[in-house]
Amino acid sequence: MKQLTVISGKGGTGKTTLAAAFASLAENAVIADCDVDAADMHLILKPRVLVKEDYCGLEIARFDPKLCIECGKCREFCRYGAVTENLEVDPYSCEGCAVCTIVCPEGAVSMEKRISGQVFSSETRFGPMAQARLGIGEEASGKLVSAVRSNAKKMAEQYYKDLIIIDGPPGTGCSAIAAITGTDLILVVSEPTVSGIHDLKRVIELAAHFMIQVVVCINKYDINEENTRLIEKFCTELGTPVLGRLPYDDIATKAMLQEQTVIEYAKNSEHASESEFANQVRKIWAKVEERLMDIPDEQKGMKILKMKNFS
Repeated sequence: MKQLTVISGKGGTGKTTLAAAFASLAENAVIADCDVDAADMHLILKPRVLVKEDYCGLEIARFDPKLCIECGKCREFCRYGAVTENLEVDPYSCEGCAVCTIVCPEGAVSMEKRISGQVFSSETRFGPMAQARLGIGEEASGKLVSAVRSNAKKMAEQYYKDLIIIDGPPGTGCSAIAAITGTDLILVVSEPTVSGIHDLKRVIELAAHFMIQVVVCINKYDINEENTRLIEKFCTELGTPVLGRLPYDDIATKAMLQEQTVIEYAKNSEHASESEFANQVRKIWAKVEERLMDIPDEQKGMKILKMKNFS
């Protein structure tokens, strides 16, 4: 099976809107919402949960009052301030480093698993979907992204799907790395703003490090056409294809309020601009699909981006 990750260097570029539209256009795909810190694909696709599993991320320290001699070493050596004056553990401060278990002379501290969220196997009108919910104040989102991707792969094998469409998180941190590692193609959704250009460069650099092919889509290109040309020039110099431009349009908001993709919403729209927006998305998807089909199962010898000065 092939895996496509839709990602962006920053939030608000239209990544989820485009990923959901692709899900409605793909014929045999599993959808994976890997933006676990702010999951919102379900707002559009309205999944019906089939299986719910608890996810255990970071461990938490637990004290045995029968063994504790109140020496205070755990509190002294904890660099996160997670041990209170009463020698209790603050669950929101504990990072699961286990230093307290090492310094305790009586072995009164142990590490226990804690539930950090849930992983779901769901069904949508466009096919199976893997998703997750991270608990409030919880971390280890990269591990949760990996759990979602693993679940998506199992569902693809179970339902004989040949494509996984991953809605990745913004940025270039741990969760973004977990979302792109081992995928066949990355589509970066960018916007012609100063921060958009800066973060686009960081994402392309990250993809080059992992030797993954990258293509770009410029959303809201008409809010600053000069910056759009800068993005296109930059991508041309790197040999990174720009598959298309999308204009600024409130169709994404309208569609979301109706719990629809932009493709679905445009079918009943009387506005020519909204129909044209959907047509442009279809063209971008056709180019993405064509590139996915051309990628061999083993990407050995693949042309790797030669990164230039990113300053």
